[in-house]
Amino acid sequence: IRQCGFTCAIVAALMITLNSNGADIPAEREGMLEAIRESVRDSASYTGRSELSDRVMTAMASVPREEFVLPAYRHQAYDNTPLPIEAGQTISQPLIVALMTDLLDPQPGDVMLEVGTGSGYQAAVLSGLVDHLYSIEIVEELAASAAEVLVKLGYNNITARAGDGYADWPEHVPFDGIIVTAAADKLPPPLLKQLKPGGKLVIPVGAKHGYQELLLVEVDESGEISKRSVLPVRFVPLTGDR
Repeated sequence: IRQCGFTCAIVAALMITLNSNGADIPAEREGMLEAIRESVRDSASYTGRSELSDRVMTAMASVPREEFVLPAYRHQAYDNTPLPIEAGQTISQPLIVALMTDLLDPQPGDVMLEVGTGSGYQAAVLSGLVDHLYSIEIVEELAASAAEVLVKLGYNNITARAGDGYADWPEHVPFDGIIVTAAADKLPPPLLKQLKPGGKLVIPVGAKHGYQELLLVEVDESGEISKRSVLPVRFVPLTGDR
């Protein structure tokens, strides 16, 4: 009986870890977090970041990624890799989701825009970090399924709809930050115009089947725009009117 009790305690310790706030994290999710930490350290020469903020990592730990992937891939939900989703699209690698979120530097009072809801996973991560997120998806099938999952899971500070995000969501501008989860061939002028002074845009830019880079674009208080290349990436192309 003692041996069983000791063994059970060891198993429980292996299956559950604690995050910085003392909340329980399933072991597979903690494995994903550690893979992100290792990848961030390995890519520090590109990104200039050797670690991500505790707030971002806590948000990553809180979201059940298995709810945002196809049933056939749920056993891989916490692998640090992109996975197929509906409509021939993909859910981004957790590292990229965490990095893009960290680059945005979301604050509790922020209102942000996401262009490309996809599965809804990036929106769910941002939900715990901002006051409100508006998310728009051009593929109606994805927009509907993502909205359904987000409502089911109780993410009530996300407003999602189907539409062309290239031209932003004008009823709710300006935004503290904008995140784009598909690659544009160039920086979209309509989105740049919708940032508040001090706002940030995180977007992959590049050719559909060629070189792409993740850009951090910032607008200072005087309206001057600066941009920095963060990391080579590969995203599906941003579609819609140009």
